[in-house]
Amino acid sequence: MFASATTFIRKAIRSSTAAASCNAQQFRSISITPALLEKLNVQGLADKVNLEGQNVLMRVDLNVPLSKDDDVTVTDDTRLQAIAPTAKFLLEKGANVILCSHFGRPKGEIIETGKNGRLNPVVDPLKNILGVDVKKVDDCMGEEVEAAAKSLTKGEVLLLENTRFYKGETKNDATLAAGLGSLADYFVMDAFGTAHRAHSSTAGVTDYMKLSAAGFLLDKELKYLKGAVDKPNRPLCAIIGGAKVSTKLPV
Repeated sequence: MFASATTFIRKAIRSSTAAASCNAQQFRSISITPALLEKLNVQGLADKVNLEGQNVLMRVDLNVPLSKDDDVTVTDDTRLQAIAPTAKFLLEKGANVILCSHFGRPKGEIIETGKNGRLNPVVDPLKNILGVDVKKVDDCMGEEVEAAAKSLTKGEVLLLENTRFYKGETKNDATLAAGLGSLADYFVMDAFGTAHRAHSSTAGVTDYMKLSAAGFLLDKELKYLKGAVDKPNRPLCAIIGGAKVSTKLPV
């Protein structure tokens, strides 16, 4: 994650592209320098561009746990709360925020409910957290979605459907990336947990944006990592979590 998040910021300012994957050797050699941290973040994006009335596609992580009793009730809204600073900042600037996320691992199938299903369970919690209405569409590209995006006026929020309903999402499919890219002119990456993945909604989509930037959550994580990676206090112990052991061993 360290290297991929770093790669995102570097590419965002250099060529308006972002979030690429990395190998273990790149991970070991990472250096989060002051110059890197000066790359474009959402505050810098707002300084460069008048965002009022502009559509901003915001990649977030909405993978929240659902109650085992009904597969609908969100039992922990921590990840929803985490996107609020960036989303509210964009809304205050008059931008329309188009939220984009995967939910579980549906593997290209459309699943109606549950941890791999539609993003319907997060709509009401997001309304409460953001303090605005949240419109939702049942797809993440296509004519209906484009029409919904074009109808946004100022300071509105649109939630797209689970990006992993498309098999091409995890393969950085160009068609899906272009479909997402047609919805906005600007891209903000605020899903730190997926920044290491070169997927359509994290990497490919940025090829279709005028500018891409890091959200406050991603920016904060990079700043925390700077001290831990560049000048750690020793002795040092790193605790790495996650279910996929194969990606942790090379570290």
